[in-house]
Amino acid sequence: MSTVDPTSISLAVLPAPVPPALIRSRPPQPSIPQTKAERDQLLDAIRRGMAAEKAVPPLSMEELGMRATAALAEVGLADTYLDYAVVLVNNESWRDSLASVPFEKRLLLMPKCLREENRCPAPFDEFGLLCKQCGLCSIQDFQAEAERLGYAVLVAEGSTLVMAMIQTGQIEAIVGISCMPVLEKTFPHVQSAAVPAVAVPLLQDDCIDTAVDVDWVWDYIHLEASDRSRRLDLGGLHDEVKTWFEPESLEQQMGPAEGHAEQLAREWLGVGGRRWRPFLAAAVHAALTEHQGEAEPSDDAIRKVAIAVECFHKASLVHDDIEDGDDERYGEPTLCGAEGVPIALNVGDVLIGEGYRLLAESGLTPERITDAVREAAAAQRLLCRGQGAELAWSRSPSRLTSRQVLEIFRLKTAPAFDVALQLAAITAGCSDACRDVLRAYSNAIGIAYQIKDDLEDLVDDAGFVRDAASRPSVLIALGAERARGDDRALLADLASGTPIADLTAEKLRSAISEAKADEKAKLLLEAYKEEAIRALDGLDDTTLKGLLRRMVARIFNELAFDGYCREQEMKAQAREGAAAEQVAPA
Repeated sequence: MSTVDPTSISLAVLPAPVPPALIRSRPPQPSIPQTKAERDQLLDAIRRGMAAEKAVPPLSMEELGMRATAALAEVGLADTYLDYAVVLVNNESWRDSLASVPFEKRLLLMPKCLREENRCPAPFDEFGLLCKQCGLCSIQDFQAEAERLGYAVLVAEGSTLVMAMIQTGQIEAIVGISCMPVLEKTFPHVQSAAVPAVAVPLLQDDCIDTAVDVDWVWDYIHLEASDRSRRLDLGGLHDEVKTWFEPESLEQQMGPAEGHAEQLAREWLGVGGRRWRPFLAAAVHAALTEHQGEAEPSDDAIRKVAIAVECFHKASLVHDDIEDGDDERYGEPTLCGAEGVPIALNVGDVLIGEGYRLLAESGLTPERITDAVREAAAAQRLLCRGQGAELAWSRSPSRLTSRQVLEIFRLKTAPAFDVALQLAAITAGCSDACRDVLRAYSNAIGIAYQIKDDLEDLVDDAGFVRDAASRPSVLIALGAERARGDDRALLADLASGTPIADLTAEKLRSAISEAKADEKAKLLLEAYKEEAIRALDGLDDTTLKGLLRRMVARIFNELAFDGYCREQEMKAQAREGAAAEQVAPA
């Protein structure tokens, strides 16, 4: 019987740690959309409106209101959020003007309420907060990056000093972070000065340990005139990519399905999933070819390449379900569960063949087709190595450290992202140096994505318990390393692949929570996302760099962590019971 020696699995390189204070889960105030997905959808709608009908700032309150109302209606959000939407419209109206101002002529203005109120060691002077770079909040990261680019930075509430800097010509544009009440007060002054200014709203206005949409701040800080990614409608592109997997579109690109196996393969290709990987391929291609004119390959080329990427990914899922014995995916029976293992195995093989056929028929030059096939084959080998390590562990389990689990994650998940980026880069004629950066980015994204999956599994009672001892889990590995007493023994057994007969979801969640393994996993998730962003420093193409920064936020913003804690559930039930008693008739 084959065995796996844990020491033979190389260790993943851990990224720089992220301070716990950077992950704040307070809900936004009622006047702000409550989920990040809703806020992103609103911003996308506003950007589409700006692209369709150009605006010359400063806009009147009437025009701001009209555009904000239209965007809210487009995404189905209530007029409760009108003031917030007006701020976003105003920001986007100044976007191109801000991008044209050199970094050295910009000011980053932050409020002191972003700090940890009770732990911040920084003093104040007449210019505001003097950050001590303690790492307890996001101020340090924003300030360090902005100053690296050349910004002036202030952490202060007042506007007198800011207006003085504008009047002397030191500052020609402002990137700010502020609460809604302050924005309402200062809006007339900024409008009258006609200075390019964007202000990312805080999610709370109570001035204590407030939070902000960090990726939006990052986006505005890095705006450059040469970054054309801001003109890409990512929401619209994602929607378009999803249509590529409708039956008529697949038949147009792949021809009619021949036989039962191909028909099942097409059906599986069209089922479920967010289409992140083909979307990545299409978006990267759009960013790289946006300014190339006639050098851009045909639309059919990137469409075939993107569908090939999804063929490889869906094939891996079919085989993964067989290997793991899973009966459900996307809320529906798996292919092996519905059709049996032999048919599912064959369909997975069909999808791999279809992927290579699409690359061969993409219309690219022979040299690029050869490069694309080589890249797809290399990704397939890496993915199989990762899955092979997991299967060997499942057959003869032994204790894995959290870093060894992360390395399995890298091998299993990163190749699916990397092949999407690499094939898009090949299609667009990207340089080797650019492709090296994309590979580093993919490694970080792949590990982060698998950590995200582990965290999401916390809310799935049956699956969470069933898989606890059968698959490498970073949550369980971290728990085994950090727990004490009985919890340590329980988690160590699970990390070694030993099933626990009377294990319940509540008991397992409690052990993970007590060990704070979930908190550590969240920090690792944020750290790998930051690692992906840092990898982009090696890119010379500002449009591609801007796009990939935005993609990190788009892929990971749907994750929510609340609801799995039994204590929270009990408190919620108690609140519901108390509310019911209040409304019950006497």
